[in-house]
Parts: sequence; structure tokens; C-alpha cells
Amino acid sequence: MMNHNKIGIADYGMNVYYGGMLDYDTRMEQIKAIGYDGLERLEPLNEADLIHKMTTLARLGMDFGTVRCSKIDLNIQWTAAVGRKYIWVNSPDSRDGLETLCRQANILAKTCAKYGIKCGIHNHLGTPVQTQEELETFLEKCPEVGIVYDVGHMAVAGGDVVKIAQTYADRVLAVHFKEWCYTTDARDIPWYEQGYFTGLGQGTFAVDNHGVANALLERGYTGWFYIEQDTHHREPLTDLEQSRKVMRSWGL
Repeated sequence: MMNHNKIGIADYGMNVYYGGMLDYDTRMEQIKAIGYDGLERLEPLNEADLIHKMTTLARLGMDFGTVRCSKIDLNIQWTAAVGRKYIWVNSPDSRDGLETLCRQANILAKTCAKYGIKCGIHNHLGTPVQTQEELETFLEKCPEVGIVYDVGHMAVAGGDVVKIAQTYADRVLAVHFKEWCYTTDARDIPWYEQGYFTGLGQGTFAVDNHGVANALLERGYTGWFYIEQDTHHREPLTDLEQSRKVMRSWGL
């Protein structure tokens, strides 16, 4: 049976490939045509641009998950004003900042609660919340903070991606699916020099995205599932259409 979760794109990799978000309306028409319901983030320049982007999505019958701009207070206010449910917790690149991150995330969670929204940590290689142990420590110290769960980053960090989904399903605000290709056997170099993230069905390293989807759906998850292909070596729409076909084979 098909479910009713929305399937979108976290389009960082598209922006890298194309050189930016050059034509918003055309981009949305293209991703709708290959079967996606929308984007994760609207990144408006101002209030008028926010209205324009939302109007474009409404015209196409599409949607989005959150608002992100350069100022965290506007992220909170605009996300709440347009009826979305979460924003990201900004995570520093240094791996020495878990205590500071937890303190700031707890303050952010209290502020978000005043507006009726949540904030979520995005686990990521090279940050204070990289490994499963670090994520679990963070979630224990920040009980009101959710997860923008990146399955690919957690898999490469050695985590049990399905167990995390099973254990913290009620904390998951959104999900990023991707796969990984190693380009070297060296493990004593920065993670981004060891390989690259790619689309579904394209990786050389096992990432149980399907198992995560099943675990969350079994526990009543109704949020967004996003494809985030960080690196494209060919036309992104071709890559993303392939990932969409894989997700359809799962029943998504």
C-alpha cells in the first residue's frame, strides 16, 4: 500500500552543479515533473520573495518543509508564520563544541516552542554530532530538540541507522536519504577526501535507507522524506529521477 508521506529534495547538490538557484520557477517545474512534492528549504531574500516562492509552489501543487535565511530569528518567525513545523539547529564545524551546541540548542528549543515549532539537529560528519554516540548524547542533553536525520552521514560514521530510527522515531522531524561512494582506501584523511555522497542505487557503501523508511513508517512517521544528493557527476534531474524510482520501489 502506498503511503502519504511527502517526498522532496534537499537540493544542495543541485545548486552546486548549476551554480546556484538560478531560476526558481523553472527548478520547481522540473522537480515536479520527475515526481517530487517539493523542496526542504525555502531560502527567501525577504518577505516578498517568500510570498513569491510559496505562490509558485501553490500554483504547482507543491510544498516545502522549512524556511532558512541568514538570521536565525527570521528562520523562527517566518517558519512559524507560514505554518511549517521545524527549523535546523546550526551545528559548528569543530568537533570540540558539543557542550556549547547543547546549550545553544536548548535555548533555541525554548524560543521555538513559543512560536509552536521545533528545532532539529542535523547529524553531519565533521561536526560535534557525527557518530551515533554523539547523537545519543546530544538527544539526552537536549530533550526538546528533534532530529533532521541524515541517514547517509550516520552510516558513513559507523552508526546503526535503523536502530536510531526505531529508538528515536518520535524525535525525527525530517529525513535525508543518500548513498556514499568511497574513492580511496585511506581513512586517516578528512571525510570529504575519502569519497562523496550520491543518489540512491549509485553508492558503493551499504546505506540501509529502505530499512530506515520502514522503521519510521511502522512507528507512525508522517513527515518528509528528502533525497539529498550532495555530488552530481551528470545532469542532476537524471540522478534525482533515478532516486525517485528507487523510493517508489519501496512504496514511497
